[in-house]
Amino acid sequence: MIKRLGRQPWVLSFVGTMLAGWLKLVYRTNRFVVKPDGIHDEMESHLPVIVAMWHGQHFMVPFAKPSHWPAKVMISRSADGEVNAIAARKLGLGLIRASGGKNARQIKKRGGMRGFIEALRTLKEGHSVAMTADVPKGPSRKSGTGIVQLAKHSGRPILPVAVATSRSIELDSWDKASVNLPFGRGSIFVGDLIWVSSDTDDDELETFRLQVEEGLNAVTSKAYELVGRADG
Repeated sequence: MIKRLGRQPWVLSFVGTMLAGWLKLVYRTNRFVVKPDGIHDEMESHLPVIVAMWHGQHFMVPFAKPSHWPAKVMISRSADGEVNAIAARKLGLGLIRASGGKNARQIKKRGGMRGFIEALRTLKEGHSVAMTADVPKGPSRKSGTGIVQLAKHSGRPILPVAVATSRSIELDSWDKASVNLPFGRGSIFVGDLIWVSSDTDDDELETFRLQVEEGLNAVTSKAYELVGRADG
């Protein structure tokens, strides 16, 4: 009964609204820095981009972009995803309801192909797309190829982004989720653009997949260093 109650629309709406409020509180009460210096101005000429982030480290990423950058975020259609979707909408982001998978059956079940097509259309319309690079449910911090395929077919670059706070609670979940806390220091670290050519073959996709993985691990490590902590 408790499990069914937790999936009721009004419960999900309430939790999503509370999550958005909490994230705003965290952002407003931490002293944030954005690195490298001038990165937002530098990125203006490259928009739209595909923002890459890790599961579990994604909650504060909506605050990594200037408010005038239009963007949508890809979020799964699960109950947890619904909570995140409600929060993201209240934080001013558009939504693409889909997620990737490890095989064709998972991709179909999670709406992966439909989400991929919608993401292509979103980028063509000039809106950036944010998505987690690793595939539920693990292994964590191992990039899938979906984000690389999106870059290949859209012609838009991948931008690794990480956000960290000096105070957080680390959850015992598959993605090692970090619940950011208020009243401390925060950092937003943006990596180098990763461009994937339209003529990239399947063998070369693995090279770019590793670049995404390495790029995200690097920005995550640097974001934590800026707030005086070690990643994880």
